Amino acid sequence: MDPRALLKNIPLFAGLSDPDLHEIQSICRFREHPRGDLLFSEGEKAHGFFIVLSGKVKVYKLSAEGKERILHVIQPGETFAEAAIFGDGQFPAYAETLQQSKLLFLPKDNFLNLLMNNGRIAVNMIAGLSKFLRQFTHQIEELTFKDVPSRLARYLLEIATDNLAVVTLPISKSQLASNLGTVSETLSRSLRKMSDEDLIRVRGKTVEILDFERLEDLADKCKEA
Repeated sequence: MDPRALLKNIPLFAGLSDPDLHEIQSICRFREHPRGDLLFSEGEKAHGFFIVLSGKVKVYKLSAEGKERILHVIQPGETFAEAAIFGDGQFPAYAETLQQSKLLFLPKDNFLNLLMNNGRIAVNMIAGLSKFLRQFTHQIEELTFKDVPSRLARYLLEIATDNLAVVTLPISKSQLASNLGTVSETLSRSLRKMSDEDLIRVRGKTVEILDFERLEDLADKCKEA
């Protein structure tokens, strides 16, 4: 595993020279975590941020009653918690591994020093945080204006890259329900209804999309007033 080759494929470090990548590599800390390992808690002081090399990580909030709401599922090649190294320097949510995962940890102080001295990293960081903000805006719009079947349809279309007709859910159905802002029973009813209408066919965690056009129409459909 060549760390520099891995860093080149991270959007945050796109376009950096080999000397720049070497400097970043010098501050990275490799970490391996078992499934279900709590990486940080909401309100905890942020000493750095993470890159997923392999495995998956969920970022989530907890209600006062302890109910979990998944905000993001972080895939290999993606960064998370980078926004927490700015401002008050506290993590705004919880993070936990969904699988055995290999991560790179970038310490806050060392990375901020690099940021002040490298304009390319700073520009990439701004672009990454802008994308993160757009994702949150999209989530709010989906929760406000779309019902569960519409949100589910959009999710399936997003993971069906290159219009693949058969996709495998990257998370469990209970985790997907949390990610879509609903409960497992409602998600199951939505999957069953979409199957009955010949939009999809479900076998465990495998979903076959039978009609992309109608699924797109459902994804664009807003709640009825």
